[in-house]
Amino acid sequence: MNPDLFEDDAGGYQPLAAKLRPQKLADYIGQGHLLGEGKPLREAIERGQLHSMVLWGPPGVGKTTLAKMVADYADAHFLTLSAVLAGVKDIRAAVDEAQMHRGQGRATILFVDEVHRFNKAQQDAFLPYVEDGTLIFIGATTENPAFELNNALLSRSRVYKLRSLAPDELEQVLKRGLSEQAAEVEAEHLAALARAADGDARRALNLLELAMDLAEPDAAGKLQLTEAVIDEVLQGTLRRFDKGGDLFYDQISALHKAVRGSSPDAALYWLVRMLDGGCDPLYIARRVVRMASEDIGNADPRALNIALDAWQVQERLGSPEGELAIAQAVVYMACVAKSNAVYSAFKAAGRDVSETGTEEVPIHLRNAPTRLAKEEGHGAEYRYAHDEPGAFAAGENYFPEHLKDRQYYFPTDRGLEQKIAEKLAHLRDLDKRSTIRRYD
Repeated sequence: MNPDLFEDDAGGYQPLAAKLRPQKLADYIGQGHLLGEGKPLREAIERGQLHSMVLWGPPGVGKTTLAKMVADYADAHFLTLSAVLAGVKDIRAAVDEAQMHRGQGRATILFVDEVHRFNKAQQDAFLPYVEDGTLIFIGATTENPAFELNNALLSRSRVYKLRSLAPDELEQVLKRGLSEQAAEVEAEHLAALARAADGDARRALNLLELAMDLAEPDAAGKLQLTEAVIDEVLQGTLRRFDKGGDLFYDQISALHKAVRGSSPDAALYWLVRMLDGGCDPLYIARRVVRMASEDIGNADPRALNIALDAWQVQERLGSPEGELAIAQAVVYMACVAKSNAVYSAFKAAGRDVSETGTEEVPIHLRNAPTRLAKEEGHGAEYRYAHDEPGAFAAGENYFPEHLKDRQYYFPTDRGLEQKIAEKLAHLRDLDKRSTIRRYD
């Protein structure tokens, strides 16, 4: 079996985060919604009651630590696999080891880190042994289990959502590290470290450890984490941003919804959060183009041009000029009139296309490039709109016959669409009053 990354049987270097890993629930910081006094999960752990579970949450919130506590409180044999490195052969070895311990009357917990990286075959490989009790499965994942794990595995496990640690909780973690290493830091600098850790306890302790490596001891031998040391450690620290993961899509969703909700300030916040976390500005530019068509549409057609211009500026000039152009587009779109009428119409037309099959093009709308096509009447009764009064062929139909009079596009009363709605209402009235009605 692969040993845990933080265990060092040879007595070599251990990261501070590993040294301070809590052993008891009383020392566990955070996740009060799951592990507070009287909570079902806490009571189950304290009683040594085992059940398979998935621990879902961002990095550094205590998933591995909690899994180990579950095993310790139940006096269960603890096996760990990394889904990044392990294969079916490793799973079979774990099953064999679990079966041996089961024969001795001891339960086995199989902890699978980053379980979302297991494919369906790998998940299926240990499923029968979870079902028959050979293994108690605990999976850790940063991704939404509903999307990443087999339904069969999910149905046999309880999913617990772990949260990022709050700044005050991270300060508690850091204070433990300070006491362990005989170091001192001013309260404001401790708070700065906690903010920079961005909800991640492991990151907080790694930053603290780096600061202690840079610090100088005072006359009493205590390390002094000065403002200069803290500033040096925090240079270039980025907020958490998981490219391609849940957090990534949550943030682009928040940006999109802020634009849709006409909140330029919130839209700017999420834009900067994504850029600060390392998101490719061109990805954001592409999504901004989507926002222009989906949520603004013909209420203000200029939005699409502004979005495309911002994309082009980013491609041609890069950062920071391109990012500023994207910000301009985002703010503009958050402020202007909104309409999803074209988006809704597009989807409605798509439903008709998928449900009605391959309809014939009406003969009066067909092209007639050859003599045979002309002889068959293609385009013979077509009314050229520019030759009609007002350049509108009143009463004409451009649908297949049994779809005539369909309406997908319903302009709003906002922005330019208000004028479009008035124009279409006038044209439909002309259709109704026309004595020439196709298909009637």
